[in-house]
Amino acid sequence: MKKDDIKIAVVGLGYVGMPLAVEFSKQYDVLGFDINKDRIDELNSGQDHTLEIEPEKLTEAINRGKNGKVGLKFSNDTAMLKDRNVFIVAVPTGIDQFNNPDLRPLLGASKTVGEALSNGDLVIYESTVYPGCTEEDCVPVLEKCSGLKFNKDFFCGYSPERINPGDKVNTLTKIRKVTSGSTPEIADFVDSLYSSILEVETFKASSIKVAEASKAIENAQRDVNISFMNELALIFDKIGIDTNDVIDAASSKWNFKQYRPGLVGGHCIGVDPYYLVHKAKAVGYYPEVISSGRRVNNSIAEHIANKVMKLMIGKGDRIKGAKVLLMGITFKENCPDIRNTKVVDIYNELIDFGVEVDVYDPWADADEVKEEYGIEVSDKVDNSKLYDGVILAVAHRQFKEYDFKRQKENNAVIYDVKNFLDRDLVDGRL
Repeated sequence: MKKDDIKIAVVGLGYVGMPLAVEFSKQYDVLGFDINKDRIDELNSGQDHTLEIEPEKLTEAINRGKNGKVGLKFSNDTAMLKDRNVFIVAVPTGIDQFNNPDLRPLLGASKTVGEALSNGDLVIYESTVYPGCTEEDCVPVLEKCSGLKFNKDFFCGYSPERINPGDKVNTLTKIRKVTSGSTPEIADFVDSLYSSILEVETFKASSIKVAEASKAIENAQRDVNISFMNELALIFDKIGIDTNDVIDAASSKWNFKQYRPGLVGGHCIGVDPYYLVHKAKAVGYYPEVISSGRRVNNSIAEHIANKVMKLMIGKGDRIKGAKVLLMGITFKENCPDIRNTKVVDIYNELIDFGVEVDVYDPWADADEVKEEYGIEVSDKVDNSKLYDGVILAVAHRQFKEYDFKRQKENNAVIYDVKNFLDRDLVDGRL
């Protein structure tokens, strides 16, 4: 396939798909496809609520699509996919209520792509999956819906996403990408396609399964490392010493890895290990370390809520009806992403105690939070309102301006989940 003949469709226009669509549109004819009409309308208006793409860059990409052979256009019309020959699938892969992989969006996207496939087409998956998912779960859907034969009439590749939401330094073009293909020739093509938009080298994996596994263990490794620090935080809390003090002391050795305890949520680290656990069980192995890490990390929100309640009781507060300000609802700082945020677990624990909770987050979309979690959130905070407890759960830069001192003088418990505030201000840290 010559460069001028490449017509790309990016299927799924979230935190992963949008940066891909914009970068590829600088050199190729790109269609950004999403089943959500509201999302398409938003993008066509030049706005991106994820804040991953600045309005001027989005407008520039759209204008290229109007004026030349390369550029970007958006649609939720499946008929628009018919003239595409390279499909990049970047839809969410979450988990269900039992922590099993939820492949419905991925298989739904595969069905949509399969119905548009023609001879010689290529489908590249970016969604995080377990090893074997592309060829064992997605390819059969592509074959059934297209009537074509895998590796004869159409081909597949896998290049796991490495987007870091909210990060304006380590952006798509600066992050090394793992690539792979269903044949050696396709692997070379996929590698060259991504190389054409990156400022750094790629890493061509030996197979699609290897590429899938590499993504799964990236986040499982971080999850396990953080779970160790979280377990230390639980131990040191009982001993009566500060975990961060211990880490600072241990970090004086050159080879100590300075992970910090914290809430582990988001679209990757809090989800992807379950994909690896699922596959491991399917082949007859129960992964002890990965599973225990997940259990520890999932317990931290409850620990924080319980600790704050104990600190409030220690100050003579009556818990039922007490007022607590929860600062931050997104899963990470300075980013509007609320996917799988564990701050919600803190909120729910506080509500179970009978506490009245105000949630303040200048980054989160209030309507989105209400729809997803049923929680009212404000992007403004009343500095005059006094609370019995304040929990800083997310280190948004705007929180530096909040008057914690006034709350402290009113005998409020200040708990810092992120080691963000001055030590003198806080009653407890994770």
